[in-house]
Amino acid sequence: MPTPRAQWGSRAGFILAAAGTAVGLGNIWKFPYVAGQNGGGVFILAYVVCVLLIGIPLMCSEVIIGRAAKKSPVSAIRSLGGGFWTSFGWLGVIGSASVLSYYSVIAGWALHYSVLSISGQLAAAGPEGVGQVFTDLVSSTGLNLFWHLAFMVLTVAVVLGGVSKGIDRWSRILMPALLAMLLGLVVRAAFLPGFSDGMDFAFGIRLEEFRPESLLAALGQAFFSLGVGFGGMLTYGSYLSKKDDIMSSSMQISALDSLVAILASIVIFPIIFTYSELEPTQGPGLLFASIPTGLIQMPFAGLLLSVFFVLLVFAALTSSIGLLEVPTSFLMDEFGWDRRRAALISGIMIFVYGIPSALSGVGGAFSGWLAGLDWIVTNLMLPFAGIGLSLFVGWRLDAVIRRDQYVSGTRFGGLYTIWLVLVKYLAPVAIAIVFLHGIGLLQL
Repeated sequence: MPTPRAQWGSRAGFILAAAGTAVGLGNIWKFPYVAGQNGGGVFILAYVVCVLLIGIPLMCSEVIIGRAAKKSPVSAIRSLGGGFWTSFGWLGVIGSASVLSYYSVIAGWALHYSVLSISGQLAAAGPEGVGQVFTDLVSSTGLNLFWHLAFMVLTVAVVLGGVSKGIDRWSRILMPALLAMLLGLVVRAAFLPGFSDGMDFAFGIRLEEFRPESLLAALGQAFFSLGVGFGGMLTYGSYLSKKDDIMSSSMQISALDSLVAILASIVIFPIIFTYSELEPTQGPGLLFASIPTGLIQMPFAGLLLSVFFVLLVFAALTSSIGLLEVPTSFLMDEFGWDRRRAALISGIMIFVYGIPSALSGVGGAFSGWLAGLDWIVTNLMLPFAGIGLSLFVGWRLDAVIRRDQYVSGTRFGGLYTIWLVLVKYLAPVAIAIVFLHGIGLLQL
């Protein structure tokens, strides 16, 4: 007799866990810079429109597949359509494991910086020493492997607890704590001399800076930021009951994800504009060099550094939990393994898969591996997965199942036709444009 499918302990647990999967380091190191460089407030308005028209419909679609099948990506798509379409389920499992393999390395850096901040060593390095701390970390084989392992152990420990006692419980702790720390940093940023300049850079309306490429950047940010395409939302959706409102939950998850990105902008740019030696940038250099350089020069530097890097760890952990749950659920569904075995095997395999990324800054055979894998995932795997899932729901999924899953438990049943049009036509075309631009075949 098959084991009953696990369910969320609460609706809030699902929303916070799914929002945690969406919220990650990209909300903090990419969104603020991209918004500031593409017209500020104009970009944010375009981003919100893209979330409404593309992001939320896609998220809703992925959750619908999961709840309809009560299975993980491969098993779910096989049972609801099968054939060629199952390849998109495989892409979700492989993609989530690939992301986590290098994401864990970067999250390990945040763990390392958290320890240095709490112990006072980072503040003691002074503004002139922060860059060297990061250089030493990235180029160290031992430190990279140790912190990569440490972060994977944390992630596996949460997933081992199951849906209600592990993922649900920890998401209801980590996400509110993340928001509380972020709001605390927002309050501190409001008193910095560069606050007004930072707000103008992030949110000022600058139409002359909003180009055709800016619209594509907003569309890409809306798609990538919400974490759709790699099966995390599908897997989490498989633990939902029929009474849960999928559309309402998708809206709330998207709102939380966007809120974190906007709050991060309010924190980061006042720091950048207060200290003239810092430049607006994105990527690891922003988190591990630029921002620490500014925080070190403020009163209570040790406390501010500790809060900032613990916040990064929490943001990374909420994402990694969702990423690990995909292959864990896959092994449970496909091979009948119990959760303990599936989570441990998944964690070990992903740790090994991540070793080249951990060594990519050391030099040698794996030089540049992390950046290369990130490019493949971002520009190839994720767009293909997103297009495949939207086409599957719009054109292959049984119409009765699709409608029943959408309207069950929702207050937004009247939007069904609009949602279906967006999923069938607008979403796959929009993602295809982002894909073609990302690989250089479409220039604007």
